[in-house]
Amino acid sequence: MRWYVRGLLSEVERKNGWTLAEAAGDAGPEGMQRLLNFYAWDTDGLRDDIRAAVVESIGDAENGVLVVDETGFLKKGTKSAGVGRQYSGTAGRIENSQIGVFLAYASPRGRALIDRELYLPKDWTDDRERCRAAGIGDEVRFATK
Repeated sequence: MRWYVRGLLSEVERKNGWTLAEAAGDAGPEGMQRLLNFYAWDTDGLRDDIRAAVVESIGDAENGVLVVDETGFLKKGTKSAGVGRQYSGTAGRIENSQIGVFLAYASPRGRALIDRELYLPKDWTDDRERCRAAGIGDEVRFATK
């Protein structure tokens, strides 16, 4: 897990099983792929724990603010969840990309990301088979950013 997180935070340009494994010194991507595909992750629980830690460590009722922003992740393929030709601020134009919407907390004592959501274009949420193939549950519906 430590090497996976270090890889995500590294300067590696493309973050996939192969490149993260190489950054960790592994001969192949199998270990990273196993970590990502077969282990249960409680991402919402982790998010809640991080949010609580942020409030405890840098919370400031008078001066704290929430910051909402989106960012684009440029992609080459068509299989990644939510990928499509859409406006990406990262590129400054319409590109094949995924869009993430992020919530940060900032105060004079520090700043931290406390939530995230992958934006799914309507053509994705209307195509249940495509969503299932990408691991997106049937309960997910279209929502504007």
